[in-house]
Amino acid sequence: MNVEQPEFYNVYCDESCHLPNDRQPVMVLGAVWCPKSEAKRLSDELRVIKARHRARGELKWSKTSASRQSFYLEVVDWFLAEEALHYRGVVVRNKQALDHNAFNEGDHDLFYYKMQFSLLSKILSPNRRYAIYLDIKDTRSRKRLQKLREVLCNNVFDFTSEMIGHIQNVHSHEMELTQLADYFTGALAYRHRELHGNAAKLAVIERLETRLGRRLLEATSLREQKFNVFPFQPRQGL
Repeated sequence: MNVEQPEFYNVYCDESCHLPNDRQPVMVLGAVWCPKSEAKRLSDELRVIKARHRARGELKWSKTSASRQSFYLEVVDWFLAEEALHYRGVVVRNKQALDHNAFNEGDHDLFYYKMQFSLLSKILSPNRRYAIYLDIKDTRSRKRLQKLREVLCNNVFDFTSEMIGHIQNVHSHEMELTQLADYFTGALAYRHRELHGNAAKLAVIERLETRLGRRLLEATSLREQKFNVFPFQPRQGL
């Protein structure tokens, strides 16, 4: 009797404005995912787009400028045309209103894990296997990585350690698709912060919204697999 083998997927994660005291009104956690079998082809294609536009170095939202606008617009069009690529973002609105004492045992890190779980638990499926890559942000990344795996493998949600075959921190310059997660997470944060100072960034956001047929400010249903957005509104303590 042949046993059907589970599908393998790679998940690339990034975050924007994630520090507790950075004076930013939003925090965004985002992830790009694709079949593992397609990861090399997609990474190579992104490198080709970079080379065509002579865009050296990393694809980063912070580097978006008018001189490279055509490059960033092509990246958006390429992502939307590639059926194998998907993105999900969790947007924490009014971050300054978070009441960690009431809901997170006074611990911002606990809230961070809750949001990472909210991001990834809607991507992961028990009948598939995953390799998860998280961009290294600071010296606490390793500790967070161990805790996140523990949370994701929680028996209450029937997440077995076999489902997450691999999880590690990476430097974004080492992986093209981690850079893509950075780019869309940055775009989502820019839109929700309601910034308007960079015309090229606004052009990228407009292209995304036009092609998707909706604003990035809007929540999507869980059935939306291409560009899924979940806005989280902090609750008020008693």
